Amino acid sequence: MTEEQVRAWDRHHVFHSWSAQDEIAPLPIASARGSTFTDYSGKTYLDFSSQLVYTNLGHQHPRLVSALQRQAEKLATIAPGFANDARAELAHDIAEIAPEGMDYVFFTNGGADANEYAIRLAQQVTGRAKVLSAYRSYHGATGTMIGVSGDPRRWGAERGGHTGAESRHFFGPYLYRSAFWSQTPEEETQRALQHLENLIVLEGPETIAAIILESVVGTNGILVPPPGYLPGVRELCDRYGICYIADEVMAGFGRTGQWFGFENFGVAPDLITFAKGVNSGYVPLGGVVMRSEFRDFFAHRPFPGGLTYSGHPLACAVGVESMRVFREEGVLEHVRDLEERVMRPGLAECAKRHEGIGEFRGLGLFWAVELVRDRDTREPLVPFCATGEEKKPMAELAAACHARGLWPVAVDNRLHLTPPLTISEEELTRGLDILDDALSACGL
Repeated sequence: MTEEQVRAWDRHHVFHSWSAQDEIAPLPIASARGSTFTDYSGKTYLDFSSQLVYTNLGHQHPRLVSALQRQAEKLATIAPGFANDARAELAHDIAEIAPEGMDYVFFTNGGADANEYAIRLAQQVTGRAKVLSAYRSYHGATGTMIGVSGDPRRWGAERGGHTGAESRHFFGPYLYRSAFWSQTPEEETQRALQHLENLIVLEGPETIAAIILESVVGTNGILVPPPGYLPGVRELCDRYGICYIADEVMAGFGRTGQWFGFENFGVAPDLITFAKGVNSGYVPLGGVVMRSEFRDFFAHRPFPGGLTYSGHPLACAVGVESMRVFREEGVLEHVRDLEERVMRPGLAECAKRHEGIGEFRGLGLFWAVELVRDRDTREPLVPFCATGEEKKPMAELAAACHARGLWPVAVDNRLHLTPPLTISEEELTRGLDILDDALSACGL
């Protein structure tokens, strides 16, 4: 197909997510490899988005493609009621990297349904209904999860009455724009935990099934929790008999330099949800890792849930090979090395040269650059949920990056920098140089 035909058929037949259909013009992509993708004109872009933060091992990784081909030749599909080697091996491998006692995996097709089933597990086991989540969070777009999400994308669904969760939201820690007037990370931790406990008490602990938290907040700012916050949440959950669900859909599988993001903070949840990086999105896959007591609750009673394609052998085979690649190619070590030698110091130097950078933050290869009009007042470059002319400065910055061959993600007043974990030092350095040049071109 030509580029023109792709554009025409896309325009006339494809309905795109999260978009006003007549206001978008999706860029047709002809090919991708490693840390780059290429359009039909031959222009190549450094993928600093990992698409939707899922191509952790890059595009067209030969070992993942080969694993997919081998599985397709052997057993292309089988219903979840049967056992198969790919699903069993991946569950075993995930249990090996999970905290002690988390030995069972329920497979899903992606992150939203993983979170939905984690909540269902918590509700079934506790006999409670409510779920607590942060305002700055995103947990998926299914009927339950869009309501649980604090992300403003829930507003449209709420107007249509299409949210099915009994959820309550709270303020998580965000020192740069603290809801608690904190001046230090220690104050932010203490005040955010007190705020959360107040909510628990006022809602009634005996009504709350779970607290779900992204270990590092993703779409809503790449917010790294301050020291002590996640251990404090763990303690509150233990005190009040509430399940702690760690949403690792973005932060998991190496994105922060550890298998799971929560490992950076010395905690262990009751349920872990995952997707995206488990197999770099080559075939849709997600799941819930659970403690043995959750599995045992259903030893002699049926679990009320399931999916036609859960644990699909093609997806699981790529997941098995992905975990081999992580280990044999030293991916976690590579991420930690690039963070310390390239990403963190590179962004620090960039911030020195550009007054428009209010803050940069992140872990591993999971970073945000927050843009401001004034460093002293911290006025955002564009308002929260900006539309129309209001969002023009960020649109211009994104366009400047694209023109120079860099594809980050622009969200509100932030650029998110989340390249594949296999990116080379040269590519990462080149991407940061392009960002520096684009910021200069936009007068930031």
